[in-house]
Amino acid sequence: MSETIENKNLMHNYLTNIGDGAFFGFGVGFASYTTVIPLFISTLTSSATLIGLVPAIHNVGWQLPQLLTASRISKMERVKPFVMFMTIQERLPILGLAMVGMFLPRLSVSAALIISFLLLIWQGLGAGLTANAWQIMISKVIPSNIRATFFGFQAAASNLLSSLGAFLSGVILSKISPPFDFATCFLIATGLYVISWIFLDQTREQKRSIDPQMMAPTPVFNNMREILKNDRSFRNYLISRFMTQFGMMSYAFNIVFAVSKLGMTTVQAGIMTSILLITQVAANPLLGRLADKWSRKSVLILGCACSAISSLLAITIIDINLFSLVFILAGIANACYWTIGFTISLEFGTEEHRPVYVGMSNTLIAPSTILAPLLGGLLADFSGYPTMFIVSAIFAGISILILSILVKDPANHRPEISSSPIN
Repeated sequence: MSETIENKNLMHNYLTNIGDGAFFGFGVGFASYTTVIPLFISTLTSSATLIGLVPAIHNVGWQLPQLLTASRISKMERVKPFVMFMTIQERLPILGLAMVGMFLPRLSVSAALIISFLLLIWQGLGAGLTANAWQIMISKVIPSNIRATFFGFQAAASNLLSSLGAFLSGVILSKISPPFDFATCFLIATGLYVISWIFLDQTREQKRSIDPQMMAPTPVFNNMREILKNDRSFRNYLISRFMTQFGMMSYAFNIVFAVSKLGMTTVQAGIMTSILLITQVAANPLLGRLADKWSRKSVLILGCACSAISSLLAITIIDINLFSLVFILAGIANACYWTIGFTISLEFGTEEHRPVYVGMSNTLIAPSTILAPLLGGLLADFSGYPTMFIVSAIFAGISILILSILVKDPANHRPEISSSPIN
């Protein structure tokens, strides 16, 4: 009887959390941090620096706070209440942006800019404060042997609806006049985030028993030091993730390079973007299933190899039509990094230390998220695109070597880490 209930709960959690990801991705399509919101900011300022800050604020905000919440999460019998409250903080600011857009005629440009960036900072931090707890909740309700498959299907659903949302947002922005154009997109995104939140709220999470000794305060940085000292494989895994960010730095320049050097038209550029999205939709569940059945580490290595080959093909392909191979490989590599990266990060450490491992897997690589595109831009400006692509491929190659030689499969490797409480 209990096994039947457990199976029902698993299927319920599997479907409701895919629903959460799907509608959240749909909302992102209407309020994208890389297209729609930067375009909205561009109506307020011509500063490329300020416009470029939009995705940077989101990415850094998502990564940096994850380690800060580890101690609190490790002491929770249930993490879902924390997730449900914190995820409001990453959704509500989009409603704020809708209000800014609606009242633009009455707001000064400087006031609209300040409010918009405060909302974006709130949104980014809300995402980061949610992320660690959400990953831990998923690790509790989705078994390890199907977790990569789950993340793959969730990412596929999210990417598919996100691309639909991006298309519809383009139609809205072309058909509706200011100030209701962007406001409409942000209001639709908010509504979709509410639906996503309702799906997430259906998650059935069981309580776990907490050792009273874990409640005693011990600085989280003590646990970090012990993990980095004793878990050599995890330490090398962090280095590989850091290097991989630089191995993927060429992605942001693929379209620019193809348009400026190969004469690709805007129509062809749009097709290439579609190919990238379709590849990610198809690759995520396939790679997730492959990782569950074969090896998470091996699929990560496959992703790094695709990244290296993608960069090298970019400077050797002359036929514009064949340039689609660059985007297909980049899509596979990106799916490996995120989908399998989520999964393998949850495999390290014991249950009580897992929030620290998850936090370290994201917070400690935040600098590379910022530095990689900057390095790519500097190399392209001062040494040319070929140099930038080659350096990107070299970093991907370094990641392959580290993963292959220095990282053990965490599913079969558990280092001896002190069970001292985490704070």
